[in-house]
Amino acid sequence: MSTDKPLVLLVEDEPAQREILRYNLASEGYDVSIAENGDDAMVLVEEIGPDLILLDWMLPGVSGIEICRRVKSRRETTDIPVIMLSARSDEMDRVRGLETGADDYMVKPFSVQELMARIRTQLRRTRPASVGQQLAYEDIILDGETHRVTRGGDPIKLGPTEFRLLTTFMEKPGRVWSREQLLDRVWGRDVYVDTRTVDVHVGRLRKALCKTGGDDPLRTVRGTGYALG
Repeated sequence: MSTDKPLVLLVEDEPAQREILRYNLASEGYDVSIAENGDDAMVLVEEIGPDLILLDWMLPGVSGIEICRRVKSRRETTDIPVIMLSARSDEMDRVRGLETGADDYMVKPFSVQELMARIRTQLRRTRPASVGQQLAYEDIILDGETHRVTRGGDPIKLGPTEFRLLTTFMEKPGRVWSREQLLDRVWGRDVYVDTRTVDVHVGRLRKALCKTGGDDPLRTVRGTGYALG
């Protein structure tokens, strides 16, 4: 899975509902990881860093409400949008879900088309390049639709991997990405690539961004990874 395709973590224990949602998410062009219970969900949140979580309230073991609370209470994951799915339609249940930190709340049964629209709304906020929006950081402009990058008005030529790396950095300026996280995000979890490959491509990205002048915008965090700014 690559940065071009947002990654949705689907947490649902009911097989039929899980398959319907998985199919529709894949049809919309999303990468999908699945957890059937709360414990597995928390492991995957740590391992894959999803772009959005679809979270059923009623789960075996750790409840969806508790999962949401944990995700939103941690600095590393608080920005991940959470859409709560629940058969609980009472107003107080909705309020509880939203006050726990859920970014949206949908009552079962719901329209799949409406759910997909709400997912797109959340991703426009957190993964703007995935829906074709421009990204800007200081004098660097990245156009997700045309795949063009400029710095100070000058065009920057990037290979596909360097473009995906820059997109990842520009969507979350200041965030420190480990080499393993960049491998998952840019190359995909199913592709074996040595972590040193990340250093090579970050070096190429640095060279391209500084070719027309200007300071190096990428920061190396010793023992951890890289960040933009």
